[in-house]
Amino acid sequence: MSQPSIALTGSGAPTKGKRPATRSFWRNVLRRLMHDPVSLMCFAVLMLILLAAIFAPWIAPHDPYRTSMARRLIAPGDARYWLGTDELGRDLLSRLIYGGRLSLFMGFAPVILATTIGGTLGVIAGYVGGAVNMVIMRVIDVFYAFPSVLLAVAISGVLGAGVGNTIFSLTLVFIPPIARVAESVATQMRAQDFIEAARATGAANWRIVTAHVVPNVMSPILSYASSLISVSIVLAAGLSFLGLGVTPPEPEWGLMLNTLRQSIYVAPLNAVLPGVMIFITSMCFNLMSDGLRDAMNVKQ
Repeated sequence: MSQPSIALTGSGAPTKGKRPATRSFWRNVLRRLMHDPVSLMCFAVLMLILLAAIFAPWIAPHDPYRTSMARRLIAPGDARYWLGTDELGRDLLSRLIYGGRLSLFMGFAPVILATTIGGTLGVIAGYVGGAVNMVIMRVIDVFYAFPSVLLAVAISGVLGAGVGNTIFSLTLVFIPPIARVAESVATQMRAQDFIEAARATGAANWRIVTAHVVPNVMSPILSYASSLISVSIVLAAGLSFLGLGVTPPEPEWGLMLNTLRQSIYVAPLNAVLPGVMIFITSMCFNLMSDGLRDAMNVKQ
């Protein structure tokens, strides 16, 4: 994957063209995304889901917590309850809209935290090298001994159910792969001529890392991290389905799947609606990630 180039003067010092070059790179990425119909369509769908979640109190037609055994498992298409009701008579459309809040939050929060922590560890390990690299990466390798799903289930099982514990467990799962990507790119950057030129001018290590290494590492990290958002949504929903994530009566798509699974033979359409939302959201994020990766590939 190509990174934005950094112009150097004859003495090896960065020129003032570095920032415009970086801005030009991201401007070209945005231009390529704007010409990708699949990415634009997925972005529109995700924005619709996000806006619905943000403005849920004004959009949702009913109280998502209000129960009524007289209205339980109404089929979709009802004049008052468009998508029907769940096993406790709560409006499914309202719960799906409100559920987007927690599902999207648990999709973004672990990835953002893991990108910050894992990216920092990877850059430090790759740039410093030596014993520091060995210590950091050997600790990271320990997490690779366990499959990500089993590791998330194990951590959540030890900590207990809850939004905070779910975010913590998913963050620990995502830190190792992000750190590995950052370390690999930072190691390549360390041997580049413009890094050696910056050292020759007497620039401090922190200045070299922040001004030269981090901007070049950001592209592959963001490209990879964007692909983890859909994984985070699915894993969070899976933990809630197993009773290790969000606790009732909070509306969350994975938890809604768990509570409706016993009604799948009585009201199959009601039972699959949360799964449809998980599928659509995760698929849109996957396609958006592919579009971002292709847009960042300068050779394309």
